[in-house]
Amino acid sequence: MLWFAVPEGIDDPARVSGGNLFDLRVADALRALGWDVRLRPCGGDATLADVLASAPPGAVVLVDSLVAVRWPDPLAAGAVAGTTQSGARVAVLAHMVVAAFESADGADVEAERRALAHADLVLATSAWARDELIARGLVPAARVVVAPPGADGALVEARTSDGTSLLCVGVVAPHKGQDLLVDALAAARGAWTCTVAGSVAVDPGFAERVLARADAAGISDRITWAGVVGRRALEALYARTDLLVAPSRTESYGMAAAEALRRGIPVLASRVGGLPEAVGPAGGILVPPTAEGLGTALHRWITDPGLRDALTRDARREAPRRPTWHDTAAAVDAALRGLT
Repeated sequence: MLWFAVPEGIDDPARVSGGNLFDLRVADALRALGWDVRLRPCGGDATLADVLASAPPGAVVLVDSLVAVRWPDPLAAGAVAGTTQSGARVAVLAHMVVAAFESADGADVEAERRALAHADLVLATSAWARDELIARGLVPAARVVVAPPGADGALVEARTSDGTSLLCVGVVAPHKGQDLLVDALAAARGAWTCTVAGSVAVDPGFAERVLARADAAGISDRITWAGVVGRRALEALYARTDLLVAPSRTESYGMAAAEALRRGIPVLASRVGGLPEAVGPAGGILVPPTAEGLGTALHRWITDPGLRDALTRDARREAPRRPTWHDTAAAVDAALRGLT
């Protein structure tokens, strides 16, 4: 039996996130592999301590890192007492490395350290994240397993003839770099259009500054701020996208890049964190996380038909070989079975 401690509202369409999608898709795939998975949302009156205290004998408890960082004390107490009261083993699914963010809150960094120190197993979403956890002394190498996100979707056919339909997916926040994207677009030539899909409510001040930046540059009418979109709406966006742009300053993996490439859509991404792993060997351009780097690459994409054709051809050829959620679940399954 697997008890999965996840953030409250994990299936709320207004709270779409890469972490929530990962949790839900892996839970479904693990059930297909024979696990009895019980999602246990944590938030409000339901805490991680409640989940750990009520875990049945012999259960494995998988804890989303957002939950672990919010409630690190129950993990530490369980370690002192000899795992949980029922003898369950605990694994933490580390979607990100809090300490790697320049703007990270000191209390959250300390909570991450305490939570991960007492987990029997840590699942990292990229080799970069694993290496960061080890290098920062947060987890011994023997207790970390990499389980990269998979991707849904199939090849899409819709394309514009000049490659000018751009898409950026992710919460509008400093670490996602939408300000860098706006500056790059302001310098880009051609009749491009760009859709930014992601919540503007996480950091409203940053979102307002980015919108004002676009307005000052005179490009507001060419950027659509779509906000949070559901899966069907996102599929429709992918279907008319020529290039996915991931301008992140920090990224543990890059699920949007992986999903685009799974559909045969080329990717322009910052060379940071786990994004090079998400982009892989073909179908992508990696640049420094700067407006200049992004702008130069966008100019090449828009003005060079040969480059567009080559990258699109590579992305479409590689699409069927991209990792699936079954691959992700297989890695998680093997790691969790080592705890039983």
